[in-house]
Amino acid sequence: MTDQFTPAIGLGNCHIQTIFGRVHRPVPWIETRCRWYETPDGDCLALLTPRPLVDDPDLPLVLILHGLGGSVASPYVQGMMDSLLSHHYQVAVMHFRGCGGVPNRLPRAYHSGDSEDPRWMVEQLRGELPATPIMVVGYSLGGNVLLKMLGEDGTCSPVAAAVAISSPMDLHACSRKINTGLSKLYQRHLLSCLRLTLKQKAQDPCIAAALPNVDDATLFANFRCFDDTFTAPLHGFRDVDDYYTKASSKHLVREIGVPTLIINSVDDPFVCPSAIPEKKEVSSMVQLEVTLQGGHVGFVGGSLWRPSYWLEHKVPKFFDSAILRDKG
Repeated sequence: MTDQFTPAIGLGNCHIQTIFGRVHRPVPWIETRCRWYETPDGDCLALLTPRPLVDDPDLPLVLILHGLGGSVASPYVQGMMDSLLSHHYQVAVMHFRGCGGVPNRLPRAYHSGDSEDPRWMVEQLRGELPATPIMVVGYSLGGNVLLKMLGEDGTCSPVAAAVAISSPMDLHACSRKINTGLSKLYQRHLLSCLRLTLKQKAQDPCIAAALPNVDDATLFANFRCFDDTFTAPLHGFRDVDDYYTKASSKHLVREIGVPTLIINSVDDPFVCPSAIPEKKEVSSMVQLEVTLQGGHVGFVGGSLWRPSYWLEHKVPKFFDSAILRDKG
């Protein structure tokens, strides 16, 4: 354990940690404006910002990548935006394709190894803001995508620093984990949301013709079945095992060439402990923060009556230190 997170008294259970923020902060409180970017393959990506972006070397930009089914309205995204703004960072949130309630144009959507879209978005932002350092924070699926991107790019990455939180870095192990015990409840909820999204997309006859039968409930029995039927074929993978192997970031974290903080908890109901790398498995640029408790994207400290969101202190502090190292 390289860092000691202490949960609030009464909130130590991993499931309470996981769902508390959604209950405590259910309504978005930061307004954002949306800008659409046309992708090279004819699709579109949404970038949401609470303030207009400016090119300023003293105002680094943090790009936030949400988790599966998340958006700018997710409580953890809202909280991190609030914290980063108070620490004088610029902030932008990229919606993965089809997220935020707006279907994307193509049959494909996004997946746990979809590093091309955030890489492309970072390139667009670098072109628009050439003097501004760009940092990235990714949650859950977005964290795995981020780590995969950083590992693929190595020392050539345009990202100045990064933080990955509750990332399922071994998709084989994590698909088994979420299909056990109470974790099945999260799986059922997420798959239900994915099914509704696909049904919305399937209202377009052209897209419906390219999709498997979204009315067949058996295809949504668990993530392995869903990924074998939908994710793998729609995104160019041979099958679910090919997808899980190629989309996992664990084997790439040793190649990361920029300051990166990886935060995971051992009691995460989504992430199998075996998916978390050991210190010897990561590059010298990676700092591991593995806590005993915290749940999935939870890490709620303080007290029940005055909860404190540890990540919202930890992440800006890490970015501050990365800036100081760079200037030094």
